[in-house]
Amino acid sequence: MLDLYDYPIVVEIPVAWGEMDSFQHVNNSVYFRYFESARVKYVEAIEIEKFMKTTGMGPILSSTSAKFMAPLKYPDTISVGIKSTKLESGRILQEYGVWSHETSRLVAKGESMMVFFDYKNGRPCDIPEALRENMLKLEPHLAETQKQPEKV
Repeated sequence: MLDLYDYPIVVEIPVAWGEMDSFQHVNNSVYFRYFESARVKYVEAIEIEKFMKTTGMGPILSSTSAKFMAPLKYPDTISVGIKSTKLESGRILQEYGVWSHETSRLVAKGESMMVFFDYKNGRPCDIPEALRENMLKLEPHLAETQKQPEKV
């Protein structure tokens, strides 16, 4: 079972009236905005902006998905957690959990893949080592997920 304490970054977001659709619950597309808000806090925590300015390298969202567990309605406040589950040479797999304060339950979960991109050269690249170190400080468990070279 997912627990909010499993996430190194958690943001609280009030549910807005305008996020609901004609079925009187938050529209499914809005959850990707919630994920984005958590992802922005994550990249701020590992100081990606500093690396982007000095190296011209940074992340691009490659894919994202969501699974909806229960409806979310206004008025409510949610907690959105984000954590990385896999760190490879040029990409990060991340997981999200969205909890309703009103119902005290997990209402959605999601995943996304960020790939690193060299904007100067217009091609994918490895994650800069100093940035990788920042990620490992925030999430030490990631050291175990890195692909190790195969022994011959």
